[in-house]
Amino acid sequence: MFNKIDQFIEKHGMLLLDGGLATQLEEQGLDLDTHLWSAQLLHTNPEAIRKVHLAYLEAGADCIISASYQASIEGFLSYGLSEKQAKALMSKSIALANQARDEYLNSAAHRESGRMRPLAAGSIGPYGAYLANGAEYRGDYGISKSKLRAFHEPRWEILAASPVDLLACETIPNSQEAEVLLELLQQTPGIFAWMSFSCRDGECISDGTPIKECAALFKDCEQVAAVGVNCTAPHYISSLIEQIRAGAPGKPIVVYPNSGEVYDGKKRTWLGTSDPLNCGIAAKEWFKNGARLIGGCCRIGPGHIKAMREALSC
Repeated sequence: MFNKIDQFIEKHGMLLLDGGLATQLEEQGLDLDTHLWSAQLLHTNPEAIRKVHLAYLEAGADCIISASYQASIEGFLSYGLSEKQAKALMSKSIALANQARDEYLNSAAHRESGRMRPLAAGSIGPYGAYLANGAEYRGDYGISKSKLRAFHEPRWEILAASPVDLLACETIPNSQEAEVLLELLQQTPGIFAWMSFSCRDGECISDGTPIKECAALFKDCEQVAAVGVNCTAPHYISSLIEQIRAGAPGKPIVVYPNSGEVYDGKKRTWLGTSDPLNCGIAAKEWFKNGARLIGGCCRIGPGHIKAMREALSC
């Protein structure tokens, strides 16, 4: 493998990511109220996932992220599936992304766009996603580094061996977890990944560690294609870009915030109102401040991504 992120940035100046997978699945009327969240549909309704991937590509995304964020061996076992089935569903998440991309590549929309072949990234969600209690926004795991590695390693091995362009290590709320993911990456030659944190303010990730320190963990690792932030309120993004640049100078910066609403893990619902920032205007601001991989997370749909595409193409 080689770093395809650099190719996109060199040719187009940036790379536009997709938006929230679960957000668009819920727009289709699907109920995701289980501890597996969107990953349950890998088993019950994979076609719905493929359709969402295609919708984001048609909206202008250069990269779609697989439905493996909340997928894990432990999670699928607790759902009543076997370990063999769990592993097959993780591989299926990549196959669905690739199927959607193949369909898009054969469309007139792609031929007319003049853009490069879109990328498919394998999502590596945090341990907190498996807990399904909002811990990915707090980082208060209270477990050892060895247990974190034992959780991540099986999925890492499956997705790293899949036909995927890179891995998306996302919504990382815990500095120790970032260290574990870096170790796994360095032990997988030829694989590239971006590392993206959930943050509680404009300076710190969710467990309170300054993001500048977290970014510095990756500054000398060539396999880390980008460092950044996701599922974080939009009004913190510009400040966080500045901090990341200071910690890992020269690294491409990835940002894909949520809508600004707050998630209640116990009630499994979003509270408050969405951030009033216009997505297109915000995307241009983040690009101006130094971000080169830009998209959206929870509560951001294809319409928002289309607006970002239009603004960033001006």
